[in-house]
Amino acid sequence: MTGRILVVDDDPTVAEVVARYLLRDGHDVECVPDGRMALSKALENPPDLVVLDLMLPGMDGLEVCRQLREHSPVPVVMLTALGEEADRLTGLEMGADDYVVKPFSPRELALRVRSVLRRAQGALVPAGSGLLRDGDLVVDVSAHEASLDGKPLSLTAREFDLLVYLLDHPRQAFTREQLLEHVWGWSFGDSSTVTVHVRRLREKIEPDPTNPTRIQTVWGVGYRYGDAAR
Repeated sequence: MTGRILVVDDDPTVAEVVARYLLRDGHDVECVPDGRMALSKALENPPDLVVLDLMLPGMDGLEVCRQLREHSPVPVVMLTALGEEADRLTGLEMGADDYVVKPFSPRELALRVRSVLRRAQGALVPAGSGLLRDGDLVVDVSAHEASLDGKPLSLTAREFDLLVYLLDHPRQAFTREQLLEHVWGWSFGDSSTVTVHVRRLREKIEPDPTNPTRIQTVWGVGYRYGDAAR
């Protein structure tokens, strides 16, 4: 999967290295050095994915991500410093799809970008995929669309994948680590990523997110989807 990538980093050396690896993978890459310029470009001509550093002049990456999410589900891969766990979680809360911790391997970043793009463009769907239903919640897996009570749901690529995976395995409990592996494709990583995405997804599909009936917590294990009609 290739696409148009907007790289946002005020360090020209980092931006140049990232761009070189993404260009090598066949992507069309544009680099911008500050948050306001990035937001303007992303809203005017939405890219297929944004690689977004958190520490930016003028407008930081968290604010860029927040404002971008108000208008578009474009995938976002964040670049964060090693000790910024709170910022990583906040970024995920605001809708980032993935993150890479500095100092990072440019090749790892390129692989993460490819993975998020494939999911965002609907390349990874279950065999025999079609419609998944739970009452007024309808997910068209092949079309990569979801609706609730007849109204389209704005889901990020990871939110959509997580919903499809849980809906496709009703009443089956998964640990956070299992969901990381099956949905994110990570054999290791920060399981709080799953917690944040479950919370965001509940806010979009649950009648009462504080008392969820669709995505249920299984204490001591993780999560499961309730009795979903097919």
